Amino acid sequence: MGPDLKSKRWIVAKGLLFAFLAALSGGLIVTVEFPNPHRAILLGICVWAACRFYYFLFHVLHAYVDPNLPSAGVMDLVKHLLRKRRG
Repeated sequence: MGPDLKSKRWIVAKGLLFAFLAALSGGLIVTVEFPNPHRAILLGICVWAACRFYYFLFHVLHAYVDPNLPSAGVMDLVKHLLRKRRG
C-alpha cells in the first residue's frame, strides 16, 4: 500500500471526484441503460441503503457497539471479527 493521503486539498478533490463519478455513472445507468422511472428509484434506494450500511459498519459499530473495532476498511473489519470469533 502507498502512503496515506495527508493533503486536505487532495482529500477534498478525491471526495469530489467520487461524487462526480457516482453522479455520472448513475445518470448514465438511468438515462442510457434503463430509461425507466421505477429502475431509477430502485437504483436510488440501492445507493442510499449501501451508504447507510457503510456508515453503520464504520461509525455506528465503532461508536456504540465496540470502540476496538478497526475502521480501516471492510476487510480489516472482517479479519478482526474472524479472529475474535476463533478466540
